[in-house]
Amino acid sequence: MPQPNRALTALLVCLAALAGVTLADPAHGLEDFDRHFRSTLIEHGVPGGAYAVVRNGRIERVGTHGVRRVGSPEPVTADTVFRTASVSKTFAAQLTSLLVAENRLRWDDAVTHYLPEFRLQDVESTRQLQLQHLVGQSTGVVSNAYDNLLNANQPLDRILPQFASLQPLCQPGTCYTYQNVLFALVGPAIEQSTGQRYEDLLAERLFQPLGMRRASTGRAAFLAESNRASPHVRLARGQVWHPVEVAESYYLVPPAAGVNANVLDLARWLIAQQGYRPDVLSPDVIRPLKEKRVRTLRDLRRGAWRDLLSDAHYGLGWRIYTLGDEDLYLHSGWVRGFVADISYSQERKTGLVVLLNGESRALSEITTGFWSHETAAPLPRMLVGSGPDKAELSR
Repeated sequence: MPQPNRALTALLVCLAALAGVTLADPAHGLEDFDRHFRSTLIEHGVPGGAYAVVRNGRIERVGTHGVRRVGSPEPVTADTVFRTASVSKTFAAQLTSLLVAENRLRWDDAVTHYLPEFRLQDVESTRQLQLQHLVGQSTGVVSNAYDNLLNANQPLDRILPQFASLQPLCQPGTCYTYQNVLFALVGPAIEQSTGQRYEDLLAERLFQPLGMRRASTGRAAFLAESNRASPHVRLARGQVWHPVEVAESYYLVPPAAGVNANVLDLARWLIAQQGYRPDVLSPDVIRPLKEKRVRTLRDLRRGAWRDLLSDAHYGLGWRIYTLGDEDLYLHSGWVRGFVADISYSQERKTGLVVLLNGESRALSEITTGFWSHETAAPLPRMLVGSGPDKAELSR
């Protein structure tokens, strides 16, 4: 990576000082963030958590706090595995894009090509529904359709027939409606097109080549981990956190919510998404995921984010938040007892992972605090490009 010219750097700092602008010291900023992370977890009483910050294709800092399980002394470490919940959708989208690039799938493949018995109440919507609508959260079906049946641990073969009674809100591809059950239907398409289990393909095509050593899919794999976080909830409006059993429910839809990982694994994932691992993920297979497909107006009113966002969209397996004139790619996850956030700025060559073993709005406070600080600092465009260096690029 070419080093910035020292004289030019000094000139920019002087100009910034004259303009009343401070160029943030990254090391100092991360010390502040580390304190913010720990104090926020303490304030909300979250049992434990971990974060990782990546910059310029490297893991710059990892921090942990608390315990894996209330009542036990084992601390959360950088190796502690958490459920990533809906962060799993970013992996499903990327695997689909790889197969599209290999002509084994097409984004415009009809869902009924792989699931001929699948029906919506509207015949035309059924015919028009494509893989890109599943992965792009634009099926047109009411949001979170039949998640209640997932929560009751009902398998897909019992849930899917229920969709025949649903009248879509809009035609596929024209509006945003978040899904878990429908998103997971990309799994059968992947398995039919390759003849391999979805879980095996994730490991073979993504986890292993990216060095995501503790990443896995499914409940059995999670429970087999000796260094794993336990899920915690607050019961009956109490202030005391209680460990709960690891639910099967959303593991029943692996593309939507089946991935387990630690912060180091997800840091490597963000590095690859930013284009620093072209040997595994070329720019051509990452680019489609970052296209703004449908606006997500509700996100503009989302908690702490509403003060930061100027626009919001969903791409393919990723949310795209616009802060000023900068785009941030991110996804959150939540299942019983766990919450997760991953996010990155291509322009700033920076990414953040946050994993917590308690359901808490602390997650949003941590992530928005980080990006509020990052985007408040000026972007030295003469020194920082809009993506990885060409030598790195030639996720």
